[in-house]
Amino acid sequence: MSLILDQIDITLNGQKLLDKICCCVDDGKVLSVLGPSGCGKSSLLNLICGTLPNSFSFSGQVILDGVMLNNLPPYKRQIGLQFQDHLLFPHMTVGENLAFALPVHYRKSQRRESVEQALVDCGMSGFSELNPSLLSGGQKARISLMRTLLSEPKALLLDEPFSRLDATLRSSFRHFVFQQIQCRRIPALMVTHDEQDIPDKAQVIRLG
Repeated sequence: MSLILDQIDITLNGQKLLDKICCCVDDGKVLSVLGPSGCGKSSLLNLICGTLPNSFSFSGQVILDGVMLNNLPPYKRQIGLQFQDHLLFPHMTVGENLAFALPVHYRKSQRRESVEQALVDCGMSGFSELNPSLLSGGQKARISLMRTLLSEPKALLLDEPFSRLDATLRSSFRHFVFQQIQCRRIPALMVTHDEQDIPDKAQVIRLG
């Protein structure tokens, strides 16, 4: 499985934000897009997700697992998006937050098993019945990521995923994220303004 960006241009009000972006991200790999605010990083994520506002124009192709995504609505693209904010539902338990992302065809027993396995994978077994407000920042980040992965995306987009964490949590969560991407063998694209976020030997596109 791979995510391909082929000759991507994005323009706003006659000003070109991105010019001829070309790359191929293989499964289990991370492409890092590095640059300051306003250089077009978020616009690239919106294009891939299918949420680029009509005020922007673009050309080129986005291809995932051999399928061109350009004309597909966002809900059919099978792309997971991980924000810098954790966005957990406060009225749901940790387990309910995780179960919310599971595909609808999962039976009740499958849903329970998937949630429990996700908690084991992120080192939080036994946290299912807790309210998210009782979690630390690092724990919220892990649950948020696992919820995204439980939706079974074919590719993962990371939008400044480490920027809200302190230095210690940032390092451990970064390792956890890249480990999950590698284990699940999905391509990932991460936008960041921090060189330290980039995994070793990763592809990098520098903007701005």
